[in-house]
Amino acid sequence: MLRSLYTAATGMVAQETKMDVIAHNLANTSTTGFKKNRAEFEDLLSDTLRAAAPASAQGGTAPSALQVGLGVRVTSTTRNLNQGDMINTGNPLDVAIEGHGFLQLQRANGETAYTRAGNLRVDATGRMVTQSGEPIDPAINVPQETTQLSILADGQVMAKMPGRDEPTLLGQLELATFPNPSALEALGGNVFAQSAASGEPIVSRPGENGVGQLTQGFLEGANVKAVEEMIDMISTQRAYEMSSKVITTADQMLQKLTSLR
Repeated sequence: MLRSLYTAATGMVAQETKMDVIAHNLANTSTTGFKKNRAEFEDLLSDTLRAAAPASAQGGTAPSALQVGLGVRVTSTTRNLNQGDMINTGNPLDVAIEGHGFLQLQRANGETAYTRAGNLRVDATGRMVTQSGEPIDPAINVPQETTQLSILADGQVMAKMPGRDEPTLLGQLELATFPNPSALEALGGNVFAQSAASGEPIVSRPGENGVGQLTQGFLEGANVKAVEEMIDMISTQRAYEMSSKVITTADQMLQKLTSLR
């Protein structure tokens, strides 16, 4: 009986974690470039009360083992990297990635980080930066006298200057891909960092080597579908209730056992 109490408790803990993941997804339905997560489960080691055995010379056999499972646990969260909806903003500094790849940025500690959020800005010194002020890598500086800024599909950043008919090339945006992008470490602020499991970054120009292209004046929305998350939340709640019901039932059975005379 105590085994059922422990097993049901693991189910409740696992469903709590899944609900935390769902809550995080729903909270970020309006976050630019957000990629939803999914909780992954696995069963715990079973308690073997009797192992299976082949037929003996005397004819006895145990073709099936007697095993009782000990519950479940959350092993990991998997990030869904499907494309989010394209949102037309009309802002020339907004850029959406259509396809694979991450924009590179330089963090304050000198490390390179990666993001799908293309809501870029120009700071007081003319650097092209993210919403949190971290400069794009490779660095791009926009002259103050720029009258029109264009970001081409292949990542070239062009500027129209007064007195010049031809646009000036300011720099080249590059995208990084990874052998295992779902293993990138989320740092918050729409930023990811390379991890041991993600592999080394492969940097390419947009549109080359299977990398996505850039679309100016658009942003990539979160790939969270609120209806799907709500359905998942309901099923998670039901699974939690069933595990709690097992604990209540096991407790009642124990009470019945202790009341025997």
